[in-house]
Amino acid sequence: MDNTKKKNFFQIFNTIFEYKETPEYNFSVPENEDEEKDKNISYEQEIKEQKLANEPKNIFPSLSVNLEYIKVRYNSLINSDISIREFTLTARNKQYNAFLLYIDGMVDTTLINDYILNPLMLKNRSNIFDGDEEKVISEAITNNISVRRVKKFNLLDYIMNSLIPQNSVKQVQEFDKLISSVNSGNCALFIDTLDSAFDIDVKGFKQRSVDKPANEIVVRGSQEAFTENIRTNTSLIRRLINNEKLIIENIEVGTLSKTKCAVCYMKDIANNELVSETKFRLNNVNIDYLISSRSTGTTN
Repeated sequence: MDNTKKKNFFQIFNTIFEYKETPEYNFSVPENEDEEKDKNISYEQEIKEQKLANEPKNIFPSLSVNLEYIKVRYNSLINSDISIREFTLTARNKQYNAFLLYIDGMVDTTLINDYILNPLMLKNRSNIFDGDEEKVISEAITNNISVRRVKKFNLLDYIMNSLIPQNSVKQVQEFDKLISSVNSGNCALFIDTLDSAFDIDVKGFKQRSVDKPANEIVVRGSQEAFTENIRTNTSLIRRLINNEKLIIENIEVGTLSKTKCAVCYMKDIANNELVSETKFRLNNVNIDYLISSRSTGTTN
């Protein structure tokens, strides 16, 4: 056997019978299912924190972007008491697109109609005044040369000071502050080309009148209770839960009475399967009329 064949033989022999160390794999097996669940929960929390970090904080100059963001944050497609009123306002004989955001049952619609929509939409002497767009601050003449210092027209200040006669109006640039005010009963006015919105106080929800104290009847909690009006009841829930994740869906029950029922739950907290099952059962209740939670009726 020549040398080349010997070398080839020893190489094949070494590759087959050579000792190799077993690799070490760094992994751990959970002792129980709770440990694996804790890891999944922590991972979901990280995802939620990333989503919150990516959410916009300040209001956009584009009205369409603000409108889309508000619709998504308030789930306006399924929320029955969230009202978005789109309209066109007039300022110095020019038109701008705008929209109002408020919660039905928590605002006074008369204040909105008379002191917000009426001055902004209808043409009157204040909003159709077509004066100079530049206000002369000072004027000086030097060597037969007239020098003027002018101030350009500011739409934000003009609407704030001239077109909204409501007593409590604030300019807000952050979404969180504005949404918190809307949840407490105010309305928000968004205008195209402006990176700020108006927080207007138009509260009009039902409240208990001041009465004699009754200390030994109920010590804890308020003395409020549900009434026959469903929108008053939903406003009571909104006042207790100041959060836009509260979803209120309306469902009609009864083939003749068509009584409105409200399914209330917290998004991302309530079990979606249980919510769907509740809505499914309400939609399939076969009765003629519904008077209260314990009173139903059928006709022959």
